[in-house]
Amino acid sequence: MATYEVPMELHAYNRKKLLTSLRNHLESVKRPLFGFVLLQGGEEQYRYCTDTSDLFRQESYFAYLFGVKEPGFFGALEINTSLAYLFIPRLPEEYEIWSGERHPPSYFKELYKVDKVLYVDEMKDFLNEHGRVSSDSVLYLLHGLNTDSGNYSKPAHFEGIDNFKTDLDTLHPILTECRVIKSHYELDLLRYVNKVSSAAHIEVMRAARPGLKEYQLESLFLHHTQTHGGCRYASYTCICATGKNSSTLHYGHAAAPNDRTVEDGDMALLDMGAEYHFYDSDITCSFPINGTFSRDQRLVYQGVLDAQKAVMAAIKPGVSWIDMHKLAESRILHALVKAKILKGSIEVMLEKRLGAIFMPHGLGHFLGLDTHDPGGYLKGAQRPKEPGLNSLRTSRILEEGMVITVEPGCYFIDILIDQALKDPGIASFIVHEEIERFRGFGGIRLEDDVVITADGCENLTKCPREIRDVEAVMSGEPWPLV
Repeated sequence: MATYEVPMELHAYNRKKLLTSLRNHLESVKRPLFGFVLLQGGEEQYRYCTDTSDLFRQESYFAYLFGVKEPGFFGALEINTSLAYLFIPRLPEEYEIWSGERHPPSYFKELYKVDKVLYVDEMKDFLNEHGRVSSDSVLYLLHGLNTDSGNYSKPAHFEGIDNFKTDLDTLHPILTECRVIKSHYELDLLRYVNKVSSAAHIEVMRAARPGLKEYQLESLFLHHTQTHGGCRYASYTCICATGKNSSTLHYGHAAAPNDRTVEDGDMALLDMGAEYHFYDSDITCSFPINGTFSRDQRLVYQGVLDAQKAVMAAIKPGVSWIDMHKLAESRILHALVKAKILKGSIEVMLEKRLGAIFMPHGLGHFLGLDTHDPGGYLKGAQRPKEPGLNSLRTSRILEEGMVITVEPGCYFIDILIDQALKDPGIASFIVHEEIERFRGFGGIRLEDDVVITADGCENLTKCPREIRDVEAVMSGEPWPLV
């Protein structure tokens, strides 16, 4: 597979989009169009007190506007002229001994297609000179809440910034909203990284068998995405869960490190995505390790698949994401009634939030330069409080150009089952003998990345989903099936 050549027009388009939105806002509040958007790129990080550096990955807002892969940069956009500037660190001579060639400003001007490049130690004087042109000049800095992490973005800082007029409130919501709606440049890049990741998932499915370690499945995925797609980074830590581990939603972390030996009869839940030029994929495949679904696996898997297909058939501009989550829950509850794990009215189950017992996470999230891309909750929007709905990473009405994951799941999590059985208002819907039989089953999730189109959606993910297709691919048949 040939790697994708990313055009720097992608970032020029993003800059233009931001400046248009920012100017429109400033004009609406009758503020002058003078000053700079000023962002600070990421800094190289070291492992605790050592001199061992972690592999650097650029801060996402900075990557969105400039596409810069190196640490230590600043970037500025002049509001009234639209000129783009980069400020690069002045590296010492010994850099060339240990890390390679030191490139001059002209190199980065050509590489990143900006109007001018200076050194960081020249930035203060440069901004001062422009500030003297107009007393209305302001530095618009990035500072705002990420509603997924609860953390705040870091505003640019340099020695002497206190002598400038700064604004910490205006930029973040405008730039975040720019990231929500993807350009055709971004969509082409997301299509590529989904193609790479989908192919890697299929290779892992074909290689899976009893006796392997979960981390061997992880390594196969990472090997394929880098070897065949040029993806040095993963979007997040791989979740390679088999057996009961697949009921742990964020399995794969340091305390649960994808190290179980895979057994015959296990279901695998593999949530893995590659990153390319800062843009992410996020795909989950669930399949039987031995290549053939058992009766119980088939019942649960089909319920999750029906939920995903129902959502994909319903989503389009103007649709509420909360309604889509409830639609997915209803399909999964229907499957559990069919499997005789639950009994009673599905409508009443939805009212009592039984779906949150089996799908405690939200249906999906925005995707782009981050696995959980920002913008899920507009300023002032309230996160739902009901079980399950309170885990939604967005409650927005869908718009054309949004990219979002559709990832329904059904899990048998001991602590949630125990809590449900202790609640008389919930326990009456549960067939106790049947649900006990599913303890240790784990969970099933299917996750695809979709872009909202004018009249529906485009699925960027290209993995087998129907039961017959999964079994065929695992038996060695080509994909797509002929």
